[in-house]
Amino acid sequence: PSYIFRGEDNIPYEKVGKNEPVSIADEVPFEIPESWEWVRLSSIIELQSGQDLTPDKYNDSGKGIPYITGASNIENEDVIINRWTEYGRAFAYEGDLLLTCKGTVGTMAFLNETQVHIARQIMAIRPLYGINPLYVRIVLESLVADLKALAKSMIPGISRDDVLTSFFPLPPINEQRRIVEKYATIKPHLSNYDICSKKIDQLNGDFPELLKKSILQEAVMGKLVPQDENDEPASVLLERIRKEKQRLIAEGKLKKDKHESIIYRRDNSHYEKLDGVERCIDDEIPFDIPESWEWARLSSLGITQTGNTPSKAHPEYFGKNIPFVGPGDIQAASINYENQGLSKLGREYGRIACKGSVLQVCIGGSIGKAAVSRQDVSFNQQINAITPMYVNEYYIFYAMTAPYFTECMKEQAGGTATPIINRGLWDRMLIPVPPHNEQLSIIEILEDTFHNSHQL
Repeated sequence: PSYIFRGEDNIPYEKVGKNEPVSIADEVPFEIPESWEWVRLSSIIELQSGQDLTPDKYNDSGKGIPYITGASNIENEDVIINRWTEYGRAFAYEGDLLLTCKGTVGTMAFLNETQVHIARQIMAIRPLYGINPLYVRIVLESLVADLKALAKSMIPGISRDDVLTSFFPLPPINEQRRIVEKYATIKPHLSNYDICSKKIDQLNGDFPELLKKSILQEAVMGKLVPQDENDEPASVLLERIRKEKQRLIAEGKLKKDKHESIIYRRDNSHYEKLDGVERCIDDEIPFDIPESWEWARLSSLGITQTGNTPSKAHPEYFGKNIPFVGPGDIQAASINYENQGLSKLGREYGRIACKGSVLQVCIGGSIGKAAVSRQDVSFNQQINAITPMYVNEYYIFYAMTAPYFTECMKEQAGGTATPIINRGLWDRMLIPVPPHNEQLSIIEILEDTFHNSHQL
């Protein structure tokens, strides 16, 4: 038995059995009022540990006494009965405080049944000497985290000995009652505080990504850097791309675009000439851009393609000649090049995106993830790629990861279990194109901003 008392020096001492008293000033967790005393929990409670029953010893037909197995039997501080037994031997009684001690640890409820059998995932705590059971519960709620920390096994749990040897701050009976009454009045506020605290934690966790998206959106709307009237307008840049494509087509190096798109402004509206037909596309334009910028379909800015996977029936197609990129290889705007690649023979059957291409996942839960390739790569059919012409690849990357673009991708992909945006729809996604010098300014500011945010 443990006996704790204050010495003449006002320091707490503990006498265990016939041993000499020893100072426990370094063990008690905090100071308490003069009228309170420190005790070991074993001095003021009875503790009943549970015992498991084999399936042949319990039933679901109501025969015998209730059998409580664990946290699944406690819901909103009520005890749920769904098993019974005629072989009970580890009993808890009405008024006992049930505490889950294995698996989901720390769930508590007062028992309203006359008698139940408890499994080993449950302890039954029975306060003695008129000590307020509601006060015992309040203290136990504060002790659970420390008791869990003492667990020695891989499975979360608290031991009988750790509970019994816990220090317990014991106030006078009347003060226990006043504490319980006060706690009842502030508990709803504590619950609200807990909800608010979790929301703040969630916001703090989400804030860096939300801020990044907001900055990207500002960038592609032309609000990140000032306009320079001396910059060559984006319309000249787009005309240069069209002429370069025509040259490659004439040389047989590029297939003719069957649906070439040209977007221009007239009378304060946006028009698109497609397949020789002109139409107003104001209802498709997601936001306003500066006068020196232009809207263009993604395919108008370079060469686009969808990946493929060489036949797995030919292991000789796979090797280390060129990386073979799947959606899982695109992470945090970077590409894993140390994967199972294609052999020299296999690259003849794969799709190749040259260095500086932008790869974007177009199917599944990772839809919208993108990265700029720092070397030639092959890629599978879940990825589309664009090799830009005269437009900076990093500006294209930032535009393709801006909220307006990724949200539009998801809308186009539909609400199926496995969303997918096909190449035709992806090619027609709209990109706001700034003058070349402004592209470089935008890239510089974004990279500085995101680099510094990682240092915080």
